[in-house]
Amino acid sequence: MIDSPLTYGDETVALVESFQRAKGLAITGVVDETTWNRLVEAGWRLGERLLFLAHPNLRGDDVAELQVRLAQLGFNPGRIDGIFGPLLDEALSDFQRNCGLEVNATLTRRTLLELTRVTPSTSTSSRHLVNEARDVAGFVEEASGPIVLCGTSTLRQLLEDSLRRQRKVISFEKASTLDVASFANENQAIVVLSIDHVHASEGLRLHYWASYRSHSRRGEMLASAIASALSKSHAASRVEIAGMALPILRETKMTTLHIEHGGHDELDLRAICDTITSVLMEVFHR
Repeated sequence: MIDSPLTYGDETVALVESFQRAKGLAITGVVDETTWNRLVEAGWRLGERLLFLAHPNLRGDDVAELQVRLAQLGFNPGRIDGIFGPLLDEALSDFQRNCGLEVNATLTRRTLLELTRVTPSTSTSSRHLVNEARDVAGFVEEASGPIVLCGTSTLRQLLEDSLRRQRKVISFEKASTLDVASFANENQAIVVLSIDHVHASEGLRLHYWASYRSHSRRGEMLASAIASALSKSHAASRVEIAGMALPILRETKMTTLHIEHGGHDELDLRAICDTITSVLMEVFHR
């Protein structure tokens, strides 16, 4: 029987889990703050509201659709993350300028009509996104800031000690996701590692940003390099890689990995730490 509006039963849990899976969130079946916010964002369709640079930034599936359409037309909106930030502001202005429209960086009805007119009528799912093409070609500004670590895991503490011998490291133990992301973005962090000890988990899970028909290629490559190195060194019994849209992955603009590990003993964690450090140093020195 389908749950009544006042009942949060198995049917509702299954629907919430399905939504979380589709959006790249942790699958809990619980409508926490992150899930609720994504539910609200999913309700917006392109053209239902004006879109422009605001503070706080406008967020929603309509913003992501605007990013995708502009990227398919060769205008760089930055990462496809459903957040209306400065790069999307510039891309929308460039589009309006190229189309002879009033340049106000606002998705007005007239701008939407022009965007719809120049967008191919056939399926655009296979069209290349200019932001991803730039990433593959290496046209991405290299960050020069610190390595940022966050989390309460022992592995985070070990990585802090290990990496600090070779790079500047800023480590957060109990700061909020938004605080960590704001610091990393403002200080042009070279990479962010978010590390959690998940008691019910076995092995190691490496998550990079993936959502809205797009993903972080650099994040995927870094996760793959770490997984390969861990496999060769036998530092971890099992390593899984998956793209997700967890808050820390969405809010940070640079390469970010969210690492989850189970109940490894200290010797195992030190081996994992040494392997991750080795891969990071190799990547940074290329």
